[in-house]
Formats: sequence, C-alpha cells, structure tokens
Amino acid sequence: MKKCYQRQNKLLETLVTIKVSVVLPPIMTDFDTGLRIKEKARDLFMQYGLRSVSMDDIAGNLGMSKKTIYQYYADKDELIVAVINKELEHNQANCERDSASSDNAVHEIFLAMDMVVELFSTMNPSLIFDMQKYHPNAYLKFLQHKNDFLYNSIRDNIARGIREGLYREDVNLDIMARYRVESIMLPFSPDFHIKLKYNLAQIEEELIIHFLFGLASPKGYKLILKYQQERINLSNNGKK
Repeated sequence: MKKCYQRQNKLLETLVTIKVSVVLPPIMTDFDTGLRIKEKARDLFMQYGLRSVSMDDIAGNLGMSKKTIYQYYADKDELIVAVINKELEHNQANCERDSASSDNAVHEIFLAMDMVVELFSTMNPSLIFDMQKYHPNAYLKFLQHKNDFLYNSIRDNIARGIREGLYREDVNLDIMARYRVESIMLPFSPDFHIKLKYNLAQIEEELIIHFLFGLASPKGYKLILKYQQERINLSNNGKK
C-alpha cells in the first residue's frame, strides 16, 4: 500500500512538472520578445534619432512583423517612453555606483565622465530635440530625471568636494549644480554642435573638464591633472 502511494505521488509530481514546463516557456518568450524589441529600438534611436526610425524599421531589423510589436507596445510613443525609462534607470544605477565606489569627489566626476563619453559616442545629436518636439511624454520623464536626480547628484558631489578640500569653499552649490545640469544639454543644441567639427562625446568631455577646473582648489587642481594623465596613459596603452 505504501509503495502504491509513493508511485501515485511520483506520478503527480511528474504531471505537475510537465504542466509547469508547458506553461512557463510562453511567459518567458513574451518577456524576451518585449525586451528584444525595446533593446533594438534603443539601438536604432541612438544611432538615427527618434523621428527617423519608424516601427517598420524596428520590425525589419528584428525580423518580425509590425503587428507583433504592437502586441507589446500600443504605439511608437509608448515604446519610446519604455526605452527612455530603461535608459534613465540604467543611468541612475551607474551614477549611484560611481558615487559609492569613488575615492573622492574628483574621482567620481572622472568615473561619470567615462560613462557619459561612452553614452554620447553612440548618440545621435537630434535625439533630445526629437524627444522634446515629437514625444512630450518621454521628454517629461527625461526632464524629471535631469532636474531631480542629476541636479541632486551634482550638488552632492560639489558638497563632497568642498568637505574633502578638493573644491573651493566659496563655490555656490545651487548655482553651480544648476549650471552643470543645463550645460549637459548644450551639445544637443543644433546651433551649437553643427558649427563644430567635434562629436557629442568630445564636446561633453571638454565641458566636464572645464567645469571641474572651475571648482577646484589647489589640492583638487593637482588631483585633476593626475587623473587626466592616468586617462591619457590608459588611452595610449589601448592604442598599442
């Protein structure tokens, strides 16, 4: 009798396992498909801008029908909001990681600069303009991130640098934090970047260094030069 019960329990476990294995794959497939759409859309938006990329372009690059994409995203605007949300979450996580792992305020800025340069090196200059003009829901998300998270992160860094003796004590935290946040947008202005032969990453790197030297105390100035030389050495070693 005991063996009979054991066989019945074993059979029941097998049936449950089979049922679960049948149910789970579609759920995982749906999740993976939605993620693939979002990631491919992100790549195309970064390369060509928002306005130039159609849902047909995204479908063609994924090798799927446009109808399939609409099963996950109601329209292009909803897809763009999803892409922007994911990008902002990623950016915030990187900033928080850099702040926690950095040796000092100047080091934190250099870590952030590496992240920004990597991001801007693949970004189409029209992306922010397209978002502002054609996709206000996504642009509102971006503005909230810029004016809340980025502003407070920069302000915290300036306060940290003053405490560490790396930034001047007479720096006005609110003014300089707001200045830096708004200067992030400068390379995206058509009137600004079309008259320069440099890409977004090169422009942003120069603006960050200029901002950093403007904050620096004599002690901080020496540290900036040290980190700059380390970046140059690392770049030269990478080219060999």
